[in-house]
Amino acid sequence: MKLDGYSLRATGFGKLRLSALVIAAALPLVTAIAVHAQTTPAAAKPVAKPATSGTAKAVPSVRLGIGRAATADEITAIDIDVMPDGRGLPPGRGTVAEGAAVYAAKCQSCHGKDGAGASADRLVSTDSGPNFNFATDPKLVKTVGNYWPYATTLFDYTQRAMPFMQPGTLAPNETYALTAYILSLNKIVPADAVMDATTLPKVVMPSKNRFVMDNRKGGPVVK
Repeated sequence: MKLDGYSLRATGFGKLRLSALVIAAALPLVTAIAVHAQTTPAAAKPVAKPATSGTAKAVPSVRLGIGRAATADEITAIDIDVMPDGRGLPPGRGTVAEGAAVYAAKCQSCHGKDGAGASADRLVSTDSGPNFNFATDPKLVKTVGNYWPYATTLFDYTQRAMPFMQPGTLAPNETYALTAYILSLNKIVPADAVMDATTLPKVVMPSKNRFVMDNRKGGPVVK
């Protein structure tokens, strides 16, 4: 028998050699078929569409079996945000004099004496340029006195983020006192001012009218 130019006997060892050649010749074809079967994507299964009639049903949450629900006290402990209108301010009070003592102990090492700035930002300045020129004059430094729009959010930021190395450790009275002291340094409130949940929202910051509420409702609106 002839196969690809080779002369083989059809009996004995020749049959074995013929079988081996046939298998060897067929292997690439079998391999190609197997690879094609592995790489050909299966027919996509139809995806069930959500019901369109009636009230949409909420997708049930997946329980992972870890953790637990937060307690009311735990939620209250981190629910400390204060709104511009004063909503969220806690009970307490603080004076300018008290704030000066807290500032010297916990803030001055970073923000400098009298809020003049050091390794951290300057806090005191009333210079905003002839026309609120922060966007065009890099020499102008944004501070509480010349840029901050709401005294209440000064309390909010100080309470949640300061001191830098121990954020969230200030008591409400300390935060009220620090807010009063920083506002006094910027000549926004008098030296005998007392800040609390009633008086702080009434403080009008010099830059309040430089900001507007974002009332865009979507679409190609530039404001």
